Formats: sequence, C-alpha cells, structure tokens
Amino acid sequence: MGKRMIFLAMSFLLFLSVQNKALAEKKEERSWQDEIIYFIMIDRFHNGDKTNDYDVNTSDPSAYHGGDFKGIIQKLDYLKKLGITAIWLTPVVKNEQKGYHGYWTEDFYETEEHFGTKEELKLLVREAHDRDIKVILDLVVNHTGYQHPWLVDGNKEDWFHPQEEITNWDNQQNVENGWLAGLPDLNTEHPATRRYLLDVAAFWIKETDIDGYRLDTVKHVPKDFWNELSNVVKEKKSDFYLIGEVWHNDPRYIAAYNKSGIESFVDYPLFNEMVRIFKESGQSLSELYSVWERNNYYYEDPYTLGNFIDNHDNIRFVREALLKQENPEKRLKMALMYLYTAPGIPIIYQGTEHMMDGAKDPDNRRMMEFDQNNKMEAYTAKLGELRKKHPALRRGNYEMVYEKDAKAVFKRTYKDETMYIVYNNEKSDFTISLSDNDLKKHKLVNILNKEEIKAQNNNVKIEIEAETAHVFLLKENNGNIMLSISMGIVILFLGTLSIFIYQKRKRS
Repeated sequence: MGKRMIFLAMSFLLFLSVQNKALAEKKEERSWQDEIIYFIMIDRFHNGDKTNDYDVNTSDPSAYHGGDFKGIIQKLDYLKKLGITAIWLTPVVKNEQKGYHGYWTEDFYETEEHFGTKEELKLLVREAHDRDIKVILDLVVNHTGYQHPWLVDGNKEDWFHPQEEITNWDNQQNVENGWLAGLPDLNTEHPATRRYLLDVAAFWIKETDIDGYRLDTVKHVPKDFWNELSNVVKEKKSDFYLIGEVWHNDPRYIAAYNKSGIESFVDYPLFNEMVRIFKESGQSLSELYSVWERNNYYYEDPYTLGNFIDNHDNIRFVREALLKQENPEKRLKMALMYLYTAPGIPIIYQGTEHMMDGAKDPDNRRMMEFDQNNKMEAYTAKLGELRKKHPALRRGNYEMVYEKDAKAVFKRTYKDETMYIVYNNEKSDFTISLSDNDLKKHKLVNILNKEEIKAQNNNVKIEIEAETAHVFLLKENNGNIMLSISMGIVILFLGTLSIFIYQKRKRS
C-alpha cells in the first residue's frame, strides 16, 4: 500500500510539472509580426550547382557570380540556426543578359537559367516549409528589361507608356508613367497588360506554394492595380503576405498604399534614422521613438512593417560606420539590438550577420561570405532566439521611459511580460537611474548575460558600458508564484500521505 501511495504522489508531482510546462510553453497562433526575414540576392548567396554557371565571372561585379536555388537549399539549415523564419528572394524570373539581380525581366513565366529550374524552385519552397521557414518572392510589375521582346511586337505597342524619363518626382503621374532608369514602363492601365500581370502573380503562388510577395517599385504603379492584385493573391491564399517597397521619407505617402491592399512596407523612414543614429556615437535615440509614434498613427498595423539596416540598394551599414571612423562591431550590435526588439519585422540582408562591408551598388552586392565573422553570427542568432522566446519583443506595446543625451530606455509589455531595452550610445560608461511604477518589488534580469539588478521601490540603477545595448526581463523578487504554489501543494500532499502511512503502520 505504501509503495502505491508513493507512486501516486510522484505521479501527481510529475503531472503538476507537465502542466506548468505546458502553460509556460503555450503559444499564440503565429502571424507575420512574429517572423524574422532574411533577404537573399540569389546570384550572390551560394553556388550549389556548377552546371548552370553560364558566363559566370566573379571578378566582374555586374556579371553573374553563380548563386542558385540549390545553393539556398544547402544553406537552409544555416538560416534555421540563425533564427530565420522567412526568406525573401530577389526575382526568380528569366532576365536578360547581366540581369543577375533579377529586375530586368525577359520572361515572366520562366525561371532564370542561372538560378535553376521551376522544379528546383518548388523543391526549395518545400524544403523551406519542412523547416517551418516561409518564402517570399520579389515581384516586379512596373517594368521589363531594356530589350524585352514586347518592345518590337506591334500587337503590344500599347502595353508600355510612351518613353519618357521621370523628371518631376513630385508629380505622381510622371512617377507612375515615366521610365525609371530608362526601363520600359508597363502600362498597367491597359486591360490586357493588367490581366497578364495579375495572372503572373497568381501563377507563381499556384505553381510553387510561396507565402508572400515583396512588391518592387510600388509608387510607380497606380493604386487601383495594387487593389486588384491584393484581391487576386488573397483568393489563392488568404494569409498571403504583401510587403511593398515605397521608397519615400514621408510615412503619410507610404501609408496611403495601405488602402490599396498592401498590408506592409519596408520602412525607409526608420531605416534612415537607424543608420544615422547607430553609425556614429553621441546621437540621441529620441527620433526612433518619433518614427514609431508616426507609424502607430498612420499605418493600419505598424507591427508588420519591415525594419532593416542594410539592403541591396544602399551602402552597407558597416561601411557607414567605417566612414565615421567608428568601431563597426560595436555600432552594428547596437543597430541589431534595435532591429530585433523594436515593433516591426526584422529583415536581415545577407551578410549583415557577418559584418560584410560594401559601398554603393554593386559593391553592396558582394558574394556572401559565411565565415567572415562567426562572433557576429552568434550574436545575431542569440537575438533571434530571444525574440522568438519573448512575445513582448514581437507583440508588446512600445514606449520610451528614459531619454537623456544619447542614452535611452524603451519598454515593451505584452500580457504579463515586461521588458526594458537599454542603450548607451556614448563613448563613456554611464549609470541610468530609472523610475517606473512596474519596478516595485521586482528585479531586472539581463537576458543576454543573466545578471540581476534589484529595484528599490520604483527605482533601479542600471550600469551600462559605453556603446552597448542590453535587454532586461522584469521578474518578481519572490520567484515564480505558480511554481511555489505547486510545490506547496505537493509538500502538503506528501505530508498528509506520510501521516496516513505512519498511522496505518501504527494500527497494524
């Protein structure tokens, strides 16, 4: 009898342990605001198949370098380890000569032979999905390549706007109808042209089972076209993600496309401020919060905006720091901390996790170097792990609770989880005296190094080294209440059991 009761007690203890773990691990349904996107320029990522290296010349920055679909497949486990949950690929369609970047379309329905076949693209999507990684393709509907066959097809003369450069960027009609960088501008108002492009968008979803489109050159295409495209793709997949490139500094201008069916955008205003502030010490972080306040006002869902510090069209962040004669490692770590902890979806351009350098295009499109800086890779992976573990960093509200000179503290709260992200953008150490009502009877735990700081009443002093950023989790000083209650129940149960066994033996 005694052994049976002990077994029941141990089973009860195990049950409580499992229940507590299940409650702790219970997750909400995954949405796009929970993703971490990795931006891949296919030709410059990884060469996995030498048989499609036609006219490859790695010494020519404007030629094909050999990256392909198979190369990406071979690196999916690398991306998974980095914490990536979605990949965005430059255009996969057939391009004209030297269109290694994918933006000079020759055939909207075929894959580029340098990258691989449709079957290999399908395999890439399947392999990514097997690893719980979503796939976003770059879609270009504004223009074709310079030598597209339609240009000499008499039946398609009306498929293009008349050749005219963009000379007035404040004139929306000129922006939409002009030939950007001399690229033939498609007349998306023409019914046949529009139907063709909408069919293309539907085709790649049906053909490959992708999860989203990054829409190129959005402001150069009329808003009513984007409304139709949104309806078409949502019919194919209700949760299909559209993230638009509206290269503009005014969030009001960008947010106007929210009403055109595009739910998300790469956030250029934030990009500009992040680079300006983090490339050089001594800069105040206050404007970062101003960007958030504007985003929260203008956008339907600012949590799905794409945040970035690097891309294929701008000077690399590391180069920006070097031009200011700053330590690029310190500067990049601070920028990455903001990228991963601020509202929005982090977008990592290939190589940022290895501190890759690069000047203007095409120097910012160098072949990916996987072993350049393993320390920064590990740091990036750690930030990804923390972001996935703590919902406050993905879904929490956002406020600035301290700001002085080049120091700042941001606070994020989601349900019962509160986190503080602390920045010292100065070249000297500093002690931040933070006062906040939520600090009462609590302690802060640095989730990067596990150091603890106890609060006194509503105040806490945080010593922070020069040019560093840290993220703290708010915890109660008396530990986990639920665990304490559970253990108390178990102790009471075991005590009662011991008395029962003792009395039973005494009677016998």
